[in-house]
Amino acid sequence: MIIETEEDLRREKKAIETYVSLFRGSYQKLDKYDIDYKVFDKDGLLISYAEVKGSFRQIYNAYPVQVAVKKLVKLLDKRLNPVIIWACDDGIIYGDLEKLVGTIKLGGRNTPRPDAVNDVELMAYFEKQKSLRYVRFI
Repeated sequence: MIIETEEDLRREKKAIETYVSLFRGSYQKLDKYDIDYKVFDKDGLLISYAEVKGSFRQIYNAYPVQVAVKKLVKLLDKRLNPVIIWACDDGIIYGDLEKLVGTIKLGGRNTPRPDAVNDVELMAYFEKQKSLRYVRFI
């Protein structure tokens, strides 16, 4: 069961718009059971796929950022410059998935939601590192 609120979707959209603005690119939302976006350069050429995750913290204290391992596998299966983006309260943290180093362990929400089977699952955690960059919202 997918549980995304309107606020989650607004946060995700703000994050992808901030990311593509770095290179005057564009994006296309994918199916709700897929990863989140196709990313295009300023000329409209497909250059990447991106997954956006919410992080309800400020950039300075968002680490370690986390994402479900199954999302990483889906993203890597696209085979074209996989990018992961965390939508923080004050900006985004992003990185090329193929360059990140992290830790994998069982985790997720501290209090699982009723009917949300994915609130506790295998997760990847990434500490602050050179391959992760950030941009504050304007």
